[in-house]
Amino acid sequence: MTDGTTDTVGQFHVPDMDCPSCAQTVGSALDDVSSVAEYELNPTTGQVSITFDGSPSPESAVDAIERAGYTVDHDRELRSEPVWRSSRAIKTGVSAVLAALALIGFVVPAFDATLVTVAGQSFSVSDVLFLGSVAVGGEVILSSGYRSLRTMSLDMDLLMSTAILSALLITMLTSRELYIEAASLAVLFNVAELLERYSVDRARNSLAELLELSPETAVVDRTDQAAGPDEPTEVPVEEVEVGETVIVEPGEKIPLDGVVVAGESAVDQSPVTGESVPVDKTDGDTVYAGTVNTNGYLEFETTATSEDSTITRVIDLVESAQERQTDHEQFIERFAGYYTPVVVIAALLVSAVPPLAFGQATVPWLVRGIELLVIACPCAFVISTPVTVVSGLTSAANNGVLVKGGDHLEAMGAVDVVAFDKTGTLTEGELDVTDVVPFNGHTESDVLRCARGVERRSEHPIAAAITAHAATEPAGTDHGEGIAAFETLTGRGVRADIGGHTHYAGAPTLFEELGFDLERIRAIDADALPAELHGERADGVAIEDIVAHLQAEGKTVVLVGTSEQPTADGETSDGELEGLIAVADTVRPGAAETVRTLSERGLHTVMLTGDNEGTARAVAETIGVDDYRAGLLPEEKVDAVEALRTSDSVAMIGDGINDAPALATADVGIAMGAAGSDTAIETADVALLGDDIDRLPYLAALADRGSSVIKQNIYASLAVKAVLAVLIPVFFIPVYLVILLGDVGMTLLVTGNAMRLSRLTP
Repeated sequence: MTDGTTDTVGQFHVPDMDCPSCAQTVGSALDDVSSVAEYELNPTTGQVSITFDGSPSPESAVDAIERAGYTVDHDRELRSEPVWRSSRAIKTGVSAVLAALALIGFVVPAFDATLVTVAGQSFSVSDVLFLGSVAVGGEVILSSGYRSLRTMSLDMDLLMSTAILSALLITMLTSRELYIEAASLAVLFNVAELLERYSVDRARNSLAELLELSPETAVVDRTDQAAGPDEPTEVPVEEVEVGETVIVEPGEKIPLDGVVVAGESAVDQSPVTGESVPVDKTDGDTVYAGTVNTNGYLEFETTATSEDSTITRVIDLVESAQERQTDHEQFIERFAGYYTPVVVIAALLVSAVPPLAFGQATVPWLVRGIELLVIACPCAFVISTPVTVVSGLTSAANNGVLVKGGDHLEAMGAVDVVAFDKTGTLTEGELDVTDVVPFNGHTESDVLRCARGVERRSEHPIAAAITAHAATEPAGTDHGEGIAAFETLTGRGVRADIGGHTHYAGAPTLFEELGFDLERIRAIDADALPAELHGERADGVAIEDIVAHLQAEGKTVVLVGTSEQPTADGETSDGELEGLIAVADTVRPGAAETVRTLSERGLHTVMLTGDNEGTARAVAETIGVDDYRAGLLPEEKVDAVEALRTSDSVAMIGDGINDAPALATADVGIAMGAAGSDTAIETADVALLGDDIDRLPYLAALADRGSSVIKQNIYASLAVKAVLAVLIPVFFIPVYLVILLGDVGMTLLVTGNAMRLSRLTP
């Protein structure tokens, strides 16, 4: 960072950097490049992010990485060749065959003739085969160990190289039996490395599968361009600009984000949002890259380039999420920093002290030292958490849940309380008419006709709900007379002249101001009243009681009627209540089941809303949340979350925009229906890409299982290493058994255990 010049950042893909030890070697190489100011290494994805100072030199960084023995893939291909067909796998196979043939001669001396004598030492058939096994299988280990030595990296390759060379040297100086140990080291360590690479490739390939959701080309209609072709043209998606029209035939993938301008079809959005049922799309509806047009013809206008599509942003965030370490990963990194040097020192002491200080036989203690070098490689222990986290993150992304980092997945597993926003989360966020109650001999059509006439010029959401509902009723619900003198009565309702009479639609308080005594005025027509109020009195039920009953159910009541006004003969006509309309935000399908499932998992549920007490109570009782807080302003929601956090870990779920302060305050902020929303995806810790609340129990289950798997992997890895570290100095344990238990076996165990997360579905 020199002289105020602007730093630049370079992204490099190093596919063979697939373990923390590899990352350590790459980091040591980059430390020697003067233009590198800082770097971030992600072995799980093979990504290297380098910040250069004022005089960037990417070529120097690439040269340093390649000198350390790692290839830089400029094409950034996430999906790699199958690990079992790699050069290392082939060499390992040959090495294993040679070792197996050598064992035949070693076990059956009759077939083990002497082939050659060099410098007074005889080499039998089995000796030569064992040495061939070491040469073929150990080549990749020794070359990597040499590069690690050059960069002064005490990593697994250097330790295993030391162990193999030590076994060979001891054998040459003493007896042939350690040729077996050297060959075992070469074969089994390579198998462990291949298993580790396989587990990392599984994670990388799952990301590649996400990337492959979007097709590489798009059919663009450019017929309206002066110099363009006469018919739709297939072009790479990278060349499609915002605002162009793309054509998608039935059965094809949608290549970019956009808005439908022609046609209609059902679109399978499961690859992006996790929704299991195709969603109908027509004019004005949003479509996402990577989704599938199932059965109809669609044309849509693009709203984002391929680099900015929803699926691309999801992939980028999943990749970057893996760089956010969990507490367990940080612990492992710190622990490994002490563990390896301590065990290496122990190996040296075990090899040297008993023979030199106590006159013990040299070879057995040297073997024990080699075995300690083997368990000094914390392979399975180090990969136990990253593999689990990647498995969980990619499983979540494949099911419409974007988790912004392993730390957030871990935090979700520790949550005690789930706080819900109401509107748009537990409810649909769209008002609907639920009740129409006519008075004084009027019909429902009369009430709706009057209400629509008065409300149609209003922009209030309640007015929109009433006019939309009235439009779905018979044609008689619209006034044929002209509407004049429209006026909005702020906070109370609206009025307008219809057919020479002034009509009102608004809150009960508006009609009380107009002189109506809602406590004394009674509705006589029992059939039009809510069933709970039938038959209370012979002369009907007070309007005030009807209003109170509906409000207790969480509904907003709008009264419709006329006021006193002069007549043509100079008299005054009485005002009249024509009826009332109740409007409510409907509960989201699946909300009650989601809350019940979370409660069964032992989570406490709370609803935070700005709505009034009556509405909040009605929704809370319908859905079954444990507690609710009503009448909250945005800053008061923050206070409520902070109060909950004094004793519990809290997850807050909202729409990701107006609830952003509360989401940021919670231990885990979860945005609802975030597909296509930059704000929601960027601000929340977790984003439910589909507008589907039933992904929340899946997220809770995934986090719980992920936390459990991480702990199982860590404890099992530590336990096996600890037991071996104690037993090796005391008992004779064959080298191959040490590798099988402490390396190959544990790598298989932690990888298989981590992959269980990919099988968890909503």
